[in-house]
Amino acid sequence: MDKFDRLTAPACPLPVSNVDTDQLIPARFMKRTRAQGYGEQLLHDLRRDGQGTLRTDLALNDPARAGARILVARRNFGGGSSREAAAYALVDAGFRCVIAPSFGDIFAANAVNNGLVPARIGEAEAEDLLARLAEGPGELTVDLETCTIVAGNRSIPFTIAPTWRTRLLNGWDDIQLTLAHQREIAAFAAARAAAFPWSLPGLPD
Repeated sequence: MDKFDRLTAPACPLPVSNVDTDQLIPARFMKRTRAQGYGEQLLHDLRRDGQGTLRTDLALNDPARAGARILVARRNFGGGSSREAAAYALVDAGFRCVIAPSFGDIFAANAVNNGLVPARIGEAEAEDLLARLAEGPGELTVDLETCTIVAGNRSIPFTIAPTWRTRLLNGWDDIQLTLAHQREIAAFAAARAAAFPWSLPGLPD
């Protein structure tokens, strides 16, 4: 996956709590292949009224916010089922970072696996960003090196698991993260073999 260190980009507000994975990508769209993409189906039912018409009161549907790469939401973003397609939908729609006070655990892990930063901030700070973005299209800067979000003249710290931060900064998947410790793993294996030779499988006759 692509490395993530610092991103300055348009941001879009989603002032909704408990946006679960079933809302992020409704199950009926999951027959699509990964190659076909899920971006057009992101938050499909939330973005449309009962007749399927795009809502005009939702910032995600505002043409002036097209190309947003940062999404700001309220608490418990990505709760619910474990479907990884929820992360696919966000990435396919162009997002590289979601900022919220809390995330569903499995969703956050899936997000990192797909190069999407789950940046956790306080509820008061989230409300401040949502109010700022509600005034009109605007940019934010997300700096993963310093774990800060810059909005105008304000700097807001965010938290992310250290291992996830390392993976995103380097563009590593799980295997690449493990290989980064190959020397230590080899040293442990050698020491273990020397201390407990009886634990090793025997050679074939």
